Amino acid sequence: MPSTTTIPHPPRRVPILGDVFGIDSETPNQTTLVRFEELGPIYRRSILGTDLTFVGSAELAADIFDETKWEKFVGRPLEQLRPLIGDGLFTAYNWESNWSKAHEVLMPAFTKESMVSYHDTMVQVTDELCETLSTSNDELVPVVDAMSGLTLEIIGRCGFGYTFDSFQRADHPFVAALTRSLTYAQKSGIPVPFIGKLLRRNEEKQNAADRALLVETVDGVIADRQQTGERRRDLLDRMLYPEGDVTLDPENIRNQVLTFLIAGHETSVNSLSFALHFLAQNPDVAEKVRAEAVEVFGGTTPKYEDVARLRYTRQVISESLRLWPSVPGFFRVAKEDTTVGNYAFAEGEWAFVLLLAVQRDKQGWGEDAEEFNPDRFDPQNARGRSSELFKPFGTGIRSCIGRQFALHEMALALATVLTRFSVSAEAGYELSVEETLTLRPKDLKLSFTPR
Repeated sequence: MPSTTTIPHPPRRVPILGDVFGIDSETPNQTTLVRFEELGPIYRRSILGTDLTFVGSAELAADIFDETKWEKFVGRPLEQLRPLIGDGLFTAYNWESNWSKAHEVLMPAFTKESMVSYHDTMVQVTDELCETLSTSNDELVPVVDAMSGLTLEIIGRCGFGYTFDSFQRADHPFVAALTRSLTYAQKSGIPVPFIGKLLRRNEEKQNAADRALLVETVDGVIADRQQTGERRRDLLDRMLYPEGDVTLDPENIRNQVLTFLIAGHETSVNSLSFALHFLAQNPDVAEKVRAEAVEVFGGTTPKYEDVARLRYTRQVISESLRLWPSVPGFFRVAKEDTTVGNYAFAEGEWAFVLLLAVQRDKQGWGEDAEEFNPDRFDPQNARGRSSELFKPFGTGIRSCIGRQFALHEMALALATVLTRFSVSAEAGYELSVEETLTLRPKDLKLSFTPR
């Protein structure tokens, strides 16, 4: 299908091999962000005859978000996770029936009634985090590690009635295996023969061991529940004992548990860590969050309905997600011959929408789009803003099923931590972002001084 306008490509294209120069296996999404500055809001990379189009403007992305013409495409990096989580909600192909089955079974787990039932556990785990932070004696705390303990315990206890004892052990092997698995998926998704061979030689054995550990852990979680016969009305309960006619087979239940432990843990870890970085760098914003929390909580244990009143805290979370979405972008595939702006796409062609670029688009966010400013999400300022500008939880029917769970967890955690601690940045620290399949701040350490 001929294009109405030619899509640019990176310089130094090589016959047969294609656009192999300039590939970055360590920080590909941040490199793509820079590439947009050089080539414009859309470009196409060809490697060994496989084309991938990158889109980085809100205007073009809006066309790709059209569910009548485009749909989710799993993409190469996520395909590398399928040996681990198979047809889980995050990695299922659109045609796989288990996606719709699991979605139907699990949706009730995220209703208001269910969220209310999770709240007290979230409060308890957040209190345990604060107890741990209070023993730091003003020493710098590795933030990603601290938030990892919080979110792993919350999803473990709320979702599956299982504790990982995250605050009693320095480094849970599950977390280490998970991080390596995501890094492996990211790097092995880059279709360059030499890199692929190197990965297979040096990392495939470790990846197999990591998969085995993760599966063994999840099988243990499921077996514990089945042996006790306990009914908790959580995610695992709904999969083991569904109320309707739709049932999930044992393998898919394992896939879904792994999916939630990965998605429900990893993305929240990173989002909370970025938010704490921005709060430490902006004491005036931190003071507003603290003042709001003091007023809303009133010196008592936070109630479920209190969290919805943390409006400024939610603005901070949204602004942090805008600048550094934990999931940097997503793949989409054309359901029919169509156009994106003036560029033609044939049915079956796919594109990668880089949220890092779309959510920093100056045409939609203004000339200060690179700056951290929670007031962007004040209702007055957000009025009339296109919803296509902000998609940190994905788009369409395949968007994140646990969005409200994550937002509740993050708002509660940030507000609670700031009522109990003053958060300070490490002297001289400049934000550096590392990439697995997700984005996370690298070597971020903060001091938490009890108030």
